[in-house]
Amino acid sequence: MPAASIFERRATFRRLHESGCFVIPNPWDAGSAIWLQHLGFKALATTSSGCAWSLGLPDNGVGLDAMLAHLRAIVAATEVPVNADFENGYADEPAGVANNVGRAIETGVAGLSIEDSTGRADRPLYDFDFAVERVKAARQAIDRSGSGVLLTARAECFLVGHSDPLPESVRRLKAYATAGADCLYAPGIKTREQIEAVVKAVAPKPVNLLMGAPGLTVAEIAELGVRRISTGGALARMAWGGFLNAAREIAEQGRFDVLAGGASFAELDGFFRKRARKEG
Repeated sequence: MPAASIFERRATFRRLHESGCFVIPNPWDAGSAIWLQHLGFKALATTSSGCAWSLGLPDNGVGLDAMLAHLRAIVAATEVPVNADFENGYADEPAGVANNVGRAIETGVAGLSIEDSTGRADRPLYDFDFAVERVKAARQAIDRSGSGVLLTARAECFLVGHSDPLPESVRRLKAYATAGADCLYAPGIKTREQIEAVVKAVAPKPVNLLMGAPGLTVAEIAELGVRRISTGGALARMAWGGFLNAAREIAEQGRFDVLAGGASFAELDGFFRKRARKEG
């Protein structure tokens, strides 16, 4: 892919975080990414869970090389900035995080997120100081690359069942902002009070809010000061929901009624056929 195109996407992605509020939905493969771009979304983000399920794996079950290939595929399929759900950086030690962030940058992504979840039940979060060092390492890797990739740091306290998740999330996000994160993210916050607390704590840096279920509208979220709204694995779950409902009806009832609710062949094939002719 031309370097100029990648540079423009990264510059565009940074501008999106400077003012206003935008939705960055999460496709799970090239086809879903292409369609989301068609709908007018200004940027996209990968989803580790959506990618994993499409490969028959659990969340966090995709290895580094396979994830890098996935990132390249999403970037190549679209013309808008792509943010990588880069899990915990695929390493514990800061040096490993830095090395892997460098490899992610080479895929052409415009941004990436690093979380502080270890994936281990006995110690679900990296110790505070160590987690900060990991963010610093990611920041240094991006700076060395000169790429302008936007760094999002995630505090996973709500998702791992921390005993006091909001204060600990705020403490960590403030430290991650000081360590060089461009955008801050505490997946699991839901109430207006929680959102306002996070936005206020890291201001003027932008905050990403996860919306994986019905709740506040985009307009209401924008009023709370959130700059970016992602959907995580929710769109992939919606697709799987339709598939499972249809498959179960066939398997359990011997009926095909639910298939009437699917997208039409003409709409899907016509859209991708037209796009293929345009690119060919």
